Amino acid sequence: MDRAVQLAALGPAHGPNPRVGCVIVGAQGETLAEGYHQGAGTPHAEAAALAAAHEAGVTVAGATAYVTLEPCNHTGRTGPCAVALAEAGIARVVYAVPDPNPTAAGGAAYLTGQGITVVLAPHEGAHALNRRWLVAMARQRPYVIAKWASTLDGRTAAADGTSFWITGEEARDHAHHVRADVDAIVVGTGTVATDDPELSARPKGVESPHQPLRLVIGERDTSGAKIWRDAQAVRVNSRNPSVGLQEAWARECRVVLIEGGATITSAFLREGLVDEVHAYIAPALLGDGPTAVSGLGIGTMANALRGADVVVTRLGADTLVTLTLTEGP
Repeated sequence: MDRAVQLAALGPAHGPNPRVGCVIVGAQGETLAEGYHQGAGTPHAEAAALAAAHEAGVTVAGATAYVTLEPCNHTGRTGPCAVALAEAGIARVVYAVPDPNPTAAGGAAYLTGQGITVVLAPHEGAHALNRRWLVAMARQRPYVIAKWASTLDGRTAAADGTSFWITGEEARDHAHHVRADVDAIVVGTGTVATDDPELSARPKGVESPHQPLRLVIGERDTSGAKIWRDAQAVRVNSRNPSVGLQEAWARECRVVLIEGGATITSAFLREGLVDEVHAYIAPALLGDGPTAVSGLGIGTMANALRGADVVVTRLGADTLVTLTLTEGP
C-alpha cells in the first residue's frame, strides 16, 4: 500500500477526481503491474494497472490488487473499476479509504458479491493525500480555502488603500503554487472593481499549465476587467456564498481558494463554509487600514473560531500560518 500511495501522489492535485494508485501483486508477493490515475478522462488507477499487465503479457488471475481508494462501481468518463478487477480474475482487493462519493461507492460490495476477498486496510498516507477531496465529497460542495496576506497587526492594506506588496517575493510565489493546485479562485465583485486582478497561477513567474477557474461572486458590474480576458471566468450574480459554491461544484471544482477581501471572506466564514485558512503574515505594522476579516458577529472569546492542525512556515521574512476550521471525514 505504501507503493500505491507513492503512485497516487503522481496524479494531479486539481480536478474532480481523487488521486489514486494501484499495485497488483502475485501469489509470491511479486509486483505484477502498477498504475495511477492521471486526471479526469484518463483510466482510473486499477484500469491503468490492468492495462500495464496486459501490455506486458502478465496474467493477473488470482492476484491481489492494492488500491488507495475503494474501487468505483459506476460508469462516468470511464467504466467501473470494480467490474474490471472482477473480469480480470483478481482474487483479492485491499483498499485503504472507503469512497464517500455516493455515485461511485459500492465497489467493495460488488466485489464481495463476485466472490472476491475484500479487505479495508486504513492507511494514513492514502487518507492525507485526498483529505480535501474526501471533505468535498462528504459535504457535496467544494473544499474551501480562505487566503489573505496581512501585516503583523492584521491589516490587508494601508489607510490610503495601498496593498502592493504586503509580503515578499517568496510568500507571493508560494501563493502562486497554491493557485496552480486548486480548481477555482473565488473573489467578490468589489475586489475585481478595486484591484482589477488577473488571478492567474504563475509559480516562479511561469504560467502554470493548469489555470484555475476564476469565479466572481456579487451583483456589481465588472465588465471590462482583466478577469474576463477569456472563457475561464464565471460570474455568479448573487452575494450568497452557497450559490457560488453550487456553481463551482457544477463545474467540477472540488477545491476553491477565496482571494477576495474581508467582505467575501467574512461572508464565507459566517456561513461556516471555510475549511482551511492560509494567512501570510508580514513583519510590518500599519496601525490602521482594512482587516482580513470583519463582521463575524462574535462578541465573546468563548465563541471565537479556533483552528486545528496548525502549521507555521517561514517564507523569507514572512510567515505562513495554515489551519483547518472544520473537521473532515
